Amino acid sequence: MKSSTELPNSYNEIARQARETAESIYITMNGNGDTVIMGMEAFERREQMLALRERLLVSEKERLAENMISLEDAGQRLQRNFDGKI
Repeated sequence: MKSSTELPNSYNEIARQARETAESIYITMNGNGDTVIMGMEAFERREQMLALRERLLVSEKERLAENMISLEDAGQRLQRNFDGKI
């Protein structure tokens, strides 16, 4: 964490630290979180990961939707399975 008052005098050092560590640096203003600085490579990696997660989520939703049946069909299947067994 860095204070926003450090930015004007320490931007180059903060940017270098963000690039080298590949970690986010949180900037505070008046003691509260305000902004996050991260290196471009870390940002692009994060964006790719989020895009991949989104594609996986869509794929999983589609897969689950293909296996779903209507309530009416479920009732008919249950009825067929239990006919004569009660």
